[in-house]
Amino acid sequence: MASSFGESLKVSIYGESHGNGIGALIEGLPAGEIIDFEKLMLFMERRQGGRNSLSTSRKEPDIPEFVSGVLDNRITGFPVCIRIANTNTRSGDYSNLLKNPRPSHADYSAFVKWNGYADMRGGGHFSGRLTAPICAAGGIAKQILERHGIFIGAHLATIGSVSDEMFPMQPSPQLFEQIAQKAFPVISDACGEQMQNEILAAREEMDSIGGTIECMITGLPAGLGDPMFDGIENRLARVLFGIPAVKGVEFGDGFGLSAMRGSQANDPFCVDEAGGIRTATNRNGGILGGITTGMPVRFRIAMKPTPSIGITQNTVSLETKQNTTIEIHGRHDPCIAQRAVPVAEAAAALVTLDVLLTDGKL
Repeated sequence: MASSFGESLKVSIYGESHGNGIGALIEGLPAGEIIDFEKLMLFMERRQGGRNSLSTSRKEPDIPEFVSGVLDNRITGFPVCIRIANTNTRSGDYSNLLKNPRPSHADYSAFVKWNGYADMRGGGHFSGRLTAPICAAGGIAKQILERHGIFIGAHLATIGSVSDEMFPMQPSPQLFEQIAQKAFPVISDACGEQMQNEILAAREEMDSIGGTIECMITGLPAGLGDPMFDGIENRLARVLFGIPAVKGVEFGDGFGLSAMRGSQANDPFCVDEAGGIRTATNRNGGILGGITTGMPVRFRIAMKPTPSIGITQNTVSLETKQNTTIEIHGRHDPCIAQRAVPVAEAAAALVTLDVLLTDGKL
């Protein structure tokens, strides 16, 4: 099963939402690198959704247990195995879903592929719970990258029809940190308040709402990556689409470029004050021909509304092959996008570190 990625840095994700535990196996981390466990826990707490009242009531401590590959806070060079216990499961909430698939969830496709044997309690291997080990692995990668002057930050770009301010062309690490410390990850708190109202309105109506996340990577040198099928966009997109609920990825101005003329879409080259080559704009997101230009890499991901909602929905019975309806119980996020902000950063960090190691730049 393709729950793994990477060339020089290989990452495998394992487990199910209501199984004994979840985790990650990471091969290729540079030996001798220090892991700041306090900083890693702060990063993982951003994903948990407990910093505001807009998320699921399911709370897990998400303390990563390092089974191998770490000694005295340093990476040994051998595979790093991380395990995170599942301690707050209520599988009974999902008993009516085993034979009645949720609309727009992986219940049906997984049932067909594995002949009904997949453990789909709580969403199984498809659950947002599996983003916890992604954050554990990515949080380590972020620490390594920051020591080399490479920083990654993200924020909620939109919730429903409400938009946040966009990142400046050259965001600072301080801006990334300011957003990371907020209970609701936006640049403009005024926009964030409107977004929260959208989420609350959806929750009050037993519904859900989608959103987009903008992420940027700064400090990358020009010349990283490859053309065609191993470009930076390709590698990032593969991992980003592994985040549950992601249905779209765009780089730079993305689909907006299709409505422009070349004179508007092109990023003119210029020489900066230090004598380096840069571009005056960054509509292509710091990537040309699959290779970095030295400008910040910028991408956005689109996340669909959480499929599990309280409104009665039409579905089918897999036993009787008859049309029926379904009422979904349990603990679900009215908007998964806010909790996915650090997950986007983690995915970007893992891909970035892999590219640097593969290209011999680290």
